[in-house]
Amino acid sequence: MNKYEMMFIVRPDMEEAEIKKTAEGMKKVLTDLKAKVLEEKAMGQRELAYEIKKFATGYYYLFVVEASKEAEQEFNRIARINENLLRHIIVKVEE
Repeated sequence: MNKYEMMFIVRPDMEEAEIKKTAEGMKKVLTDLKAKVLEEKAMGQRELAYEIKKFATGYYYLFVVEASKEAEQEFNRIARINENLLRHIIVKVEE
């Protein structure tokens, strides 16, 4: 199991319940594959450095997880095809 920081930005034009549902869905992708979510931060709505898909803001979320390579790859795959996410990044944390 490796430790990762996974950050993603959710579209700001959705209702609050939908935004939380999207974040929970991304968390479920990890937990279904036996990943352990060590830390979960909803960082709120922030201004983007540049417009992404014509949005100037987005809701930021950060997960710190212990996960297998397969769980990391599945999170990445789902994040790429999820239309509610503007961007995501996965960083492997070295011990």
